[in-house]
Parts: sequence; structure tokens; C-alpha cells
Amino acid sequence: MKNIYKILIAFIGVLAVSCNADAVDNRPIVDAVSTPEITAPATGIEFILDADDASKEAAKFTWSKAAYSAPVVVSYKLLIDKKGGDFAKAITLETTSNITEVSVLVKDLNQAAIDLGGPLEVASLFDVKVASSVSGGVPQISKTLITISVTPYRGKVAYNFQDWYLVGDATVSGWDNNKGNQILFRSGKSANEYTFTGFFKAGAFKAINTLGSWAPMYGGSDGTLAYRGKDSDPDPASFAIPTDGYYTFTMDVQKLTYKLTAYDASAAKTYSTVGIIGDSTPKGWDNSTPMLKSAFNGHIWSLGITSLKDGGLKFRAENNWDVSWGGSTPFSGGGSGDNIPVAASKYVIYFNDLDGSYLMIPNQG
Repeated sequence: MKNIYKILIAFIGVLAVSCNADAVDNRPIVDAVSTPEITAPATGIEFILDADDASKEAAKFTWSKAAYSAPVVVSYKLLIDKKGGDFAKAITLETTSNITEVSVLVKDLNQAAIDLGGPLEVASLFDVKVASSVSGGVPQISKTLITISVTPYRGKVAYNFQDWYLVGDATVSGWDNNKGNQILFRSGKSANEYTFTGFFKAGAFKAINTLGSWAPMYGGSDGTLAYRGKDSDPDPASFAIPTDGYYTFTMDVQKLTYKLTAYDASAAKTYSTVGIIGDSTPKGWDNSTPMLKSAFNGHIWSLGITSLKDGGLKFRAENNWDVSWGGSTPFSGGGSGDNIPVAASKYVIYFNDLDGSYLMIPNQG
């Protein structure tokens, strides 16, 4: 009786395999028939882009339908590459499904031109094609292309904040007001609050607003800030550091108050590398872009003029995810694991690994 069951099970298995094979054999095979070709705009069109029009339509691109040997849902990608490129590293401007037109925004065309190496505020030539596919397979790409001229703008990000720098023999720059002065980190919650936790030498310091200038300036004594608005105003008292060590300095420019307290850094970990990472950064989420460690203060990091895209970023140590820092506010903040929101521009970036404070100044040269 057991042998009968075994034979029956084997027969059912063979029948199932046979049916599956028949089903595969009977499936329709989709073949590519004709490629999609751009019908508008015409080749040779010029785009002189303007930051004030960033969210407006730059142009509507249309193309003919890609033909396949069976009725299928066709996915399209509008691709752009530098003039003469092979489209192996082309940028996708837009994607559609069964739709043969897209509106490309000024900001997206601008960013694509920059990412492909187009110099800012200078006309460069780019080639545009359309690619099609079916469920990720059976790819086709335009046999012809159009060439367009794009003049990308230098992105200007709204940045209505004041920045303040330390100067004095207690700081990294000494009394030179334009020599790599340490910047104060601005609160992400209040634009009037500034702080710096780090190493000071025994001596004194003040806060200046503009590198190379002695006014505007803040000094003070007994917890009260004193403001110097122009060079002819009285010189305020300096903040005093009694002995070498780590301190936290905070000031509120609205309340005109400050605090200077000792900081215990004995348990603080030191890192060999800290970098930025995220879809807004040059290396995306794959690798960190390294920052420069201060020789004066081993917990302070900076990054010179760096192009960032729309997106987000975090700071992380040792090029791995064991230790990382984020924030929820653009330009400045800290203290959370969120991705820091970034608008496309060129930035100078500062970071403090003692408290996770960051400051990102946009619109750099």
C-alpha cells in the first residue's frame, strides 16, 4: 500500500513539473520593435536658467512611443549626458510609465548640468535621449538625440543669520581677526543663541561678526554682554580664561547675557576621522567625505567649500555607523539622529564631536 502512495506522489510531481513547463513555454515573449525618439523640444535649444525660477518648468519634453511585440506597460527615462557622452553615466531627469511626455523643472535641469560638470553661469552643451524598458528588461534607447545648451545658475540659499567668531590669545587664532578663527555654533532653535565647547588657553577672547574687522564685536563681564557696533565705539572687556582647559561659552545676543563654565572632557572619545555622508554629499550614502581635524582642538572639524545637493546628511566617525550625529534643522543645530536637511548650494561646514553641534554656511564661492 505504501508503494502505491509513493508511485501516486511521484506521478503528481511529474505532472506538476510538466504543467509548469507548459505554462512557461506558452508565455508570450516580448521583443523590442522600435525605439522612443524625442519629438520636442528641437535640438539646439538654449536654456539660461535663473535661480528665481527654480520651481518653474524649464521645458516639456515629448517623445514617440516605444514599440514592443506585445501589449505591455512601458517605463521611460529621460536621460541627459554631457555632449558626446556614451550615456553610461547619464543622469535621469524624469521617469514615466506609459506616458510620453514630462515637464522638467528649472532646478532639476540646473542640478543635472552641474552634476555633469557644467561650469556655473557658463553655457555648456548636453545630449538628451529617452530609454524604455518593460519590467526592468528589454531595454531600448533613442537612436537619435537632441543637443541642448544649458547655463546653470549658482544656487542662492536664503540664509538670514549672523555668524560669530572667536578672537583672542585664548583661542586658535590669537588676536589675529582673520586667521582661521573658531566659529561659534548657533542654536537650531534660536537664532539669538550661540555656543562653543572646546579647548581654550589661559588668556582672553572676544567675539567678532566679520573676519578681518573688529566691529561688530561682543565682549563683556559678570555675565553681561557688551556690544561694539562700529570701530569708534568703546572697546568692550574681554572674556577671561583662568587656566588652559575645556570650557563651554554661550551667549544670547538678544538678552545680552553670556555664560562661561568649565567642561569635563576627560571621558570624551577622540576620533581619527569624521566625515559627512548622505544623498546631498559628494559620495552619497556609500562613503563619508572626510573633514579636517583641528590641530588646536581635537574635537573640532571643518570642511572647506563643498558642493551639496538637495537632500540630507549626517556626520559620522571612522567611516562607519558605530558613531554618528544628525539634526533636524538646516544650517545649524545638533543633538538628534535625524538627517540634516540640505538645500543645494556650496557650503563651508563646521562640526563639534563633543556635543554634536554643526554649522553649515551656504552660498560660498
